[in-house]
Amino acid sequence: MKTLILVRHAKSSWEHHFIDHERPLSLRGFKNAEMISNELKSQINPDLIVSSEAVRAKTTAEIFIKNLNFNFKKFNLNDDLYDFSGDSLIRVIKNCNDTVDELMIFGHNNAITNFVNSYGDISIDNVPTCGVTIISFEIDRWKDLKRGRTIKTLFPRDL
Repeated sequence: MKTLILVRHAKSSWEHHFIDHERPLSLRGFKNAEMISNELKSQINPDLIVSSEAVRAKTTAEIFIKNLNFNFKKFNLNDDLYDFSGDSLIRVIKNCNDTVDELMIFGHNNAITNFVNSYGDISIDNVPTCGVTIISFEIDRWKDLKRGRTIKTLFPRDL
């Protein structure tokens, strides 16, 4: 059994003129990341956290890591997660080491929404910023990824 925790990065700021990859979080983004990560604190225990290298995704991941008291040695950045279609996201997941049973990924839309609708068992119109979707899979190897069961969604509007 494998569990995937997908997190869309928190709300980014459009206040300054940064290239997309370097766009920071907005104040609301920081607040939502704090709120959602604190809500999940006792519910998840990822073996590995992987994030897009984009500033808004990386910062969201760092807030979660701090609030989950997660070991930074089990945190990786992967530029392939700077993906909007979902193809690279799927490759990253399928290439994950099989010793990882609970994988947490921080990425971008439309990749996140496309993935949860293709591999989860509930339809979500749009995973919002800082939205979390947890899917369990009846597999032993990530490369055998197939449709799983959506076991939790948590969006900022829920809190």
